[in-house]
Amino acid sequence: MAERNSPSVGLISQKSLFSLLLIASILFIMSWLFVLRSTGRPHFADHSLLPNSKLLAVMDNENYESWSPSDNEPSTLSSSAVDDNVEIPRRNDLVDCNTNKVVLKVFMYDLPPEFHFELIEWKGDGKSVWPDIKTKVPEYPGGLNLQHSIEYWLTLDLLSSDFADIMNGRSAIRVLNSSEADVIFVPFFSSISYNRYSRSKPNKRSSMNKLLQEKLVTFLTAQEEWKRSGGRDHIIVAHHPNSLLDARMKLWPAIFILSDFGRYPPNIANVEKDVIAPYKHVIRNFVDDSSNFDTRPTLLYFQGAIYRKDGGFVRQELFYLLKDEKDVHFSFGSVQRDGISKATQGMHSSKFCLNIAGDTPSSNRLFDAIASHCVPVIISDEIELPYEDVLDYSQFCIFVRTSDALKEKFLINLIRSIKRDEWTRMWAKLKEVENFFEYQYPSKEGDAVQMIWQAVARKVPPIKMKLHKSRRFSRSPPPRVGALQSVPLPRNFVRLGML
Repeated sequence: MAERNSPSVGLISQKSLFSLLLIASILFIMSWLFVLRSTGRPHFADHSLLPNSKLLAVMDNENYESWSPSDNEPSTLSSSAVDDNVEIPRRNDLVDCNTNKVVLKVFMYDLPPEFHFELIEWKGDGKSVWPDIKTKVPEYPGGLNLQHSIEYWLTLDLLSSDFADIMNGRSAIRVLNSSEADVIFVPFFSSISYNRYSRSKPNKRSSMNKLLQEKLVTFLTAQEEWKRSGGRDHIIVAHHPNSLLDARMKLWPAIFILSDFGRYPPNIANVEKDVIAPYKHVIRNFVDDSSNFDTRPTLLYFQGAIYRKDGGFVRQELFYLLKDEKDVHFSFGSVQRDGISKATQGMHSSKFCLNIAGDTPSSNRLFDAIASHCVPVIISDEIELPYEDVLDYSQFCIFVRTSDALKEKFLINLIRSIKRDEWTRMWAKLKEVENFFEYQYPSKEGDAVQMIWQAVARKVPPIKMKLHKSRRFSRSPPPRVGALQSVPLPRNFVRLGML
């Protein structure tokens, strides 16, 4: 009864509490509106406060995933956003994503010539570790050696950046101070080292290739640049599947430039860390290609090694499935006995070219097909493709699962179902994108060299973030030895027999 006889006190308390809550809510909402308004700018006001700000500024301003072109430029969209009515990016469109043409700053080690140009029989004068490429460019060995020559072209491109008069179109430039660099390039010609020098000579303990890898590991791990990043910002080319076979397990933190991941465990090489580069095609380009659906009489073409190990078993299975089809060419072939010339003629006169997994998921045949404007039919479930984050291969390639390809009549019926209009559209796309896969010196805007540098540049921001995070506690003292002994342990650790 006493509570019911004092209503005024309770009423006043309730009104006061309600007023306080209302005022607090209004102030809270107003403060959030102020915060949102003051932080609405999407970019940092001053990029100069950031290390290597030029690269970060370009990545930030362009925002590769949501880049908006000007009205007079075709759009460069991800594969998930492309529909049948949208043209794939032309050669210059992808390059124009980098409005500051020189994006990547690269420091290159001055390794002794035994690691690079001496491997292709260049003899220096002892005054410089590098050839004078303004006077004469050392030639890379021909034949199948050329398909894995990627480190040669990248090295030439960095050397030429020292004296190039026109910098437009470049995606990388050499710097002479490693502290200014975004990445560190290791000029080891690992593929030719394997191809030419992997056999041990009589009375020699190890092959020259193995000894060079041992020297390389010793050199790199002793450098301040390697210690500073743990090797994570180093670029090492190992395009031949068997190159760097002895050193790869010790140099794995680096960014590898590879042909595929077929002979690498995923903790050593993977798509998140590394870069897939195209092979250099060995057949001749189809210059001034005016062919059409009717002037290419062969429906489906394959010439190469049929009996392979590992994933290449599918080749012989497909041979038995297709060998009796009247408009299919499926035969053994090699570079011997004018093999390259015959393959060039065959691909130039075919509508579709088979690219089947061999000993590893990739092969040079895909890039020969692109250079021939012969629509590639890819049967390789584990294949990784160059710059697929910016290029939609489904616009100019046919992908077939291995399990489907081995079904009776499945593959040939699929290919026959592709009619003139669809084939012509894919043929036209091949002519638009072929330059992305072209290696040349001097390198030109949008060719394979520049596309590889751009792919490396897209790896740099996550590398920088990991490095910066790893340095968070660099000023903190290391934990004392035995420090855990001073921390009282829960009683149940003893009771449960955990000590």
